[in-house]
Amino acid sequence: MRKNIIIIVSIIIALVLGRMLISHINKVNTGKQRRSAAVPAVTVETVGTANVQKQYEANARVMAKYRVEVLARINGYLTKSYFKEGDYVKAGQILFEIEPQEYIYAASRAKANLDNIRSQSDYYDKQLARYKELVQEDFVAKSDYDNVLAQRNAYSAQVESATSAYRDAQRNLGYTKVKAPVDGRVGIIDVTVGNYVTTASGPLTTINSSNPIYVTFPLDSKDYADLVKVDGGANVTRTVEYIFSTGDTYKIKGVQDFYDNKIDETTGTITLRATFENPNDELLQGDFGRIKIYSNNKAEVPVVPQSATMENQEGLYVYILDSDNIPRMSYIKTAGTVDTNWIVKEGVKEGDRIVATGMQKVIPGSTVRIVKNDTDTHSQNKKPNIFARCINKLKKIFKN
Repeated sequence: MRKNIIIIVSIIIALVLGRMLISHINKVNTGKQRRSAAVPAVTVETVGTANVQKQYEANARVMAKYRVEVLARINGYLTKSYFKEGDYVKAGQILFEIEPQEYIYAASRAKANLDNIRSQSDYYDKQLARYKELVQEDFVAKSDYDNVLAQRNAYSAQVESATSAYRDAQRNLGYTKVKAPVDGRVGIIDVTVGNYVTTASGPLTTINSSNPIYVTFPLDSKDYADLVKVDGGANVTRTVEYIFSTGDTYKIKGVQDFYDNKIDETTGTITLRATFENPNDELLQGDFGRIKIYSNNKAEVPVVPQSATMENQEGLYVYILDSDNIPRMSYIKTAGTVDTNWIVKEGVKEGDRIVATGMQKVIPGSTVRIVKNDTDTHSQNKKPNIFARCINKLKKIFKN
């Protein structure tokens, strides 16, 4: 009887101790699970490279190849206008007329004076020929011959002067027809018909050439140096795209055909220029937009998956892991895309380890738990370890 009591007491003690052990183990496992749940699970990817055509962006401004102010070159009343504002005109096309009568009269007077002097010159040319023969036969004195020669030379000089005066009068008469110096689109008429204009009156209107048209843009000196390095020199032409302020891309590509000979010390940029065909006048003088300029050659550049980036007010960023797997935030500058990856100019380099998934719960400077993929994270939370399975078996034994 006493033996049975000892056995029963021993079993009771064993059950109590087992229950306490199980309770302790449960508490330990629960703490571990809580701590594990507090550490974000992430997947990691190594930054690779891609062989791509590099591109660079910059602000841009549209500029006419020719911008010409149409001026009056003589004084007079503006009597006619032969165009409407906004018309496309050809070089040499008449735009305005300045009252011509005064200049017609001046040209007529100059022509009459020239004809008179020319007739006198012709007379003394003939006289000189006669006197030359007579002086050789000693029929006239040498002094008479010299006098005729001097008269002939004086009238020859007067002919040249009168000819110049006549040509100048014709030139002024021609200026009564104000013509377009270049092809282009006419702007607003600044002086209307009926006004008296002078050479100091300022522009009558302005003509901007429209096809082809220039786009100038300041490229960062570092980008320019990189572009020259990739293409193996500066004296090459490159493809350029123009992007309107609306975000739409101009359908015709341009050619970068000029670069300035200095770096702007204030902005650290160099001015480049591209030429675009503009048959439909979609690009207008003075418009602002952006450009993309492409290298001719390809280069190896770092790339990161777009899905591995996040964005805030300061821009795009990724989380880079150090040797202790501690994440830090790194802002990146991009230069376009290739497939589903960002092409990175700054912020990461080849070989860096970045957080690929799980970025939303990452805290910079705090530990993360690296898993292979999202399914591994889920399975680790569900799959118990060997020790936990043993405890579960013990629980079943004591319950029974």
